[in-house]
Amino acid sequence: MPPVNRGRWLKLGAIGTAAGIFSGLFGVGGGSIIVPLLVLWLGYETREATGTSLAAIVVIAAVAAAIQGFYGNVDAGQALAIGLPAVVGVLAGTWLQQRVPTKAVTLAFSAFLVLMAVQLVVQ
Repeated sequence: MPPVNRGRWLKLGAIGTAAGIFSGLFGVGGGSIIVPLLVLWLGYETREATGTSLAAIVVIAAVAAAIQGFYGNVDAGQALAIGLPAVVGVLAGTWLQQRVPTKAVTLAFSAFLVLMAVQLVVQ
């Protein structure tokens, strides 16, 4: 068994903390925080970062939704109206990601983040 790399675990903890803060505060944090930091800080490949992020999102989203529900901020009907079709999107997106070159996925994701940042600043 290889030795524990404390620096790597600290970075993973920092990424998780940032994702949690952004999730609780803005309702985002998964892909927009975890994926870029896993790639930039820890050298993950885009597909590995995406998969790892999705696994983490399950935990993050469940806790954040429960807490927001406690405060009365969750409309379960509308959440289902968004969430159920999103499952179809996840299936399609995952299928597509496995067939598109990694560089194209990375560039598309980067462009999306830049466009969203510009949109938020302009509003």
